[in-house]
Amino acid sequence: MPSTNEIDPKLLEILVCPVTKGPLEYDREKQELVSRQAGLAFPIRDGIPIMLVDEARSLEQP
Repeated sequence: MPSTNEIDPKLLEILVCPVTKGPLEYDREKQELVSRQAGLAFPIRDGIPIMLVDEARSLEQP
């Protein structure tokens, strides 16, 4: 079972970007799911992906 800092690999297989419905990349260091197509990074908190556009960080931000 993944620790609270890890996301379940099976969950990663089925999650898609809520904006583009495209693939997501897992950034373990930043604890984010990244949608290159949408230019957004969705946070993961306590092992739970927060797939809300309002909570996402723009990839253009430093």
